Amino acid sequence: MGICDAVAVAKILNATLVIPHLEVNPVWQDTSSFDEVFDVEHFIQILKDDISIVRDLPSEYSWSTREYYATAIRATRIKTAPVHASANWYLENVVPVLQSYGIAAIAPFSHRLAFDNMTEDIQRLRCKVNFQALKFVPHIIELGEALVKRLRNPVLANTVEYLREVVDEHVKDGSGKYMTLHLRFDKDMAAHSACDFGGGKAERLALAKYRQVLWQGRVLNSQFTDEELRSQGRCPLTPEEIGLLLAALGFDSNTRLYLASHKVYGGEARISSLRKLFPLMEDKKSLASEDELAKVEGKASLLAAVDYYVSMRSDVFISASPGNMHNAMVGHRTFENLKTVRPSMGFSGQLFLNKSMGWSEFVRAVQAGHKNRQGQIRLRKPKQSIYTYPAPDCMCQG
Repeated sequence: MGICDAVAVAKILNATLVIPHLEVNPVWQDTSSFDEVFDVEHFIQILKDDISIVRDLPSEYSWSTREYYATAIRATRIKTAPVHASANWYLENVVPVLQSYGIAAIAPFSHRLAFDNMTEDIQRLRCKVNFQALKFVPHIIELGEALVKRLRNPVLANTVEYLREVVDEHVKDGSGKYMTLHLRFDKDMAAHSACDFGGGKAERLALAKYRQVLWQGRVLNSQFTDEELRSQGRCPLTPEEIGLLLAALGFDSNTRLYLASHKVYGGEARISSLRKLFPLMEDKKSLASEDELAKVEGKASLLAAVDYYVSMRSDVFISASPGNMHNAMVGHRTFENLKTVRPSMGFSGQLFLNKSMGWSEFVRAVQAGHKNRQGQIRLRKPKQSIYTYPAPDCMCQG
């Protein structure tokens, strides 16, 4: 989303864009670069009629490095861009820097361009970047396609070798359907939520310690009780909870489920109940060989890219909790007219607090509460992200 905004800002400024540098995520410690994730040549080619893009800085600006900006305040570094800044802000504050020095480095840049009061051509350009220009590198697409083919094969197999030999060689397209579950339940998410996940005193202490180390106590949710957090929809659904939600929505043990996830907090013990409900559940490691995963192993962004690709090809997508992956997927699948189930976090939280509810009553409540959350296109409202709600900006003819 930051890359899409960077292209839009370059257009607003009538400036050449240098291929963006991706920050190292403090949690995942991932050092993946732009060209390790996305096809740079495709990116440049698709946008060549919109803006000028270069891979690297011209030699006369070689001094403009990350190290240069890290050591002192620099006139060419723009670090005051407000969240959701207007186009005029960039024209008034960045153009003078470009005119004086020929270069401007804007960082931080996350969520630094407004979604409202933008001209139609800028909005369309953001859509073009998001849905056309950002294409994964070939080896990610190749691995993603292999996983999709194996998921769509109706023949059950117990080993990767069998899958590779039988499915890849003899099944061209595959007719079986599958759904993707984005299980956003890692340690980082669990700690930041400040919710209780049933692991007792030891788990609460461990998460509190992790929270203190990572955020130095800056977790506002800590002031609320667990019941309040769940009622407000602030707790990520556990693997067991999302499993029960899916079962209530009509998915069963015959559903082929692809688990898009990094590291599940609590490991296999945490997802055992989900696996019992959906025995045909697969993930990257169960579907691919070590050799196939070698190029993406240990790289959180590349692993996420594989999950994103497989998720985009699924018949149904559902995320256990909102987040960047969820938001991007909701928008992309809306643009492609694909079905996405959006759990109601507050409603679900309140249901799971009711320990006396029987299964049939739970099913009726879940289905009624999600009647309008199963793929219906929602028009973007003021201040909402164009990347999550691409209609009407990206999808309607002017």
